[in-house]
Amino acid sequence: MSGVTPEGALPPTPSQTVGPYFSFGLEWEDGPFAVPEGTPGAIRLEGRLFDGLGNPIPDGLIETWQADPDGRFAHPDDPRGAVAWDGFRGFARSPVDDEGRWSILTLKPGPVPGPRGSVQAPHVAVSVLARGVLVRLATRIYFGDEEEANAADPVLAGLRGGEAERRTLIAAPVEGGYRLDIRLQGPDETVFFAI
Repeated sequence: MSGVTPEGALPPTPSQTVGPYFSFGLEWEDGPFAVPEGTPGAIRLEGRLFDGLGNPIPDGLIETWQADPDGRFAHPDDPRGAVAWDGFRGFARSPVDDEGRWSILTLKPGPVPGPRGSVQAPHVAVSVLARGVLVRLATRIYFGDEEEANAADPVLAGLRGGEAERRTLIAAPVEGGYRLDIRLQGPDETVFFAI
């Protein structure tokens, strides 16, 4: 009966191929905390996750990975050597609520080395998981108050869509941190990277 649906039933739509159940087993002990609450200098990265029609996605997951404030990673792949920043995990995972809201508590990263001797502006690597997304979507969050560093960033400079695409990756400063909405499709679609 492959490919046959019961009388009157419709085949699943792409948004139903991975449903609200997908987060089973993805719980992360530290959740949305790359640093513990109360960490001096901690900032909150926040936003909302939207589908192509502008509707909030209620059951997505946002993961972040980033350098510490000195631009170093506590990971053996850091070419300068792994360095651990006290209390900083570098990774966080935030479930998205019914209104599409997500939030991460972290420290603002420093600049990191880029290709061919360049320097990448402070940024946070982001993975987006949601219904209908069978392979994670990879993007970045840059900081709106880092104009000079952003202007020199090789990744931002390499975007073919110019300023319109750059805006989809740059978080606006807000009280206590930064805000960036992530849009999976449609007008102002967030830039995603094939990695």
